Amino acid sequence: MADTSTTEQQPTVRVFGGPTALIEFGGLRFLTDPAFDAPGDYPRGNGHVLTKTAPAAVAPAALGPVDVVLLSHDQHPDNLDHSGRALLADVPLVLTTVSGAGRLGGTARGLATWEAVELPRPGGGTLTVTAAPAQHGPEGCEPVTGDVVGFVLTASDLPTVYVSGDNASLALVEEVAERFGPVDTAVLFAGAARTALFDGALLTLDSAQAAEAAAILGARRVVPAHFDSWAHFSEGRSDLVDAFTATGLIDRLQFG
Repeated sequence: MADTSTTEQQPTVRVFGGPTALIEFGGLRFLTDPAFDAPGDYPRGNGHVLTKTAPAAVAPAALGPVDVVLLSHDQHPDNLDHSGRALLADVPLVLTTVSGAGRLGGTARGLATWEAVELPRPGGGTLTVTAAPAQHGPEGCEPVTGDVVGFVLTASDLPTVYVSGDNASLALVEEVAERFGPVDTAVLFAGAARTALFDGALLTLDSAQAAEAAAILGARRVVPAHFDSWAHFSEGRSDLVDAFTATGLIDRLQFG
């Protein structure tokens, strides 16, 4: 991790509800999993429904220009909804899974695990986005939940940022830490998501696992995302505070 202390070099993270966050870093503006629809139900077949309970804190029109969308996956409406899909048409680059890029077309580019892309920075130099592994449920969940990807943002003169995406595996967090740790900022999707799939098994990190992930990564700062605004989250803000307090890491927790 680069040793840096100037304000300009520190990533700014604003979370708008659900998985959607704006990361301003290295002169570029990254948007994670855009979901801006109003609250409502999303039928998923076989009687399953995902329910959005709260609107995003900002409308797409108020975001300003977005350079890159970091899309963990396109299959689920809590990560990419109707408004989010419309937004993609105006974004120069969408980084996502290989299968997702095939479905989306347009400016979407698929990245296999550990594949990297270099992006030019406005002030010169480059920023590298590396695809990190993610597992959206218990071992072997992919045929049901589909492929998911996380992201690591690095540059020679900048701190390291990790975006987990919908990941429920601490073993995969350990792989990220082995390659890139310690990280400066970890945007961790938490919330202990549970549905009827897999008999209620975790589909994302619970609060205790998020705190453990912070320790594994050696993260200076943890910005939690995707723990609210949807009915399938079984843990929220207070659970995160309790877990990070219990592990002595509360000073690292920062709500965006």
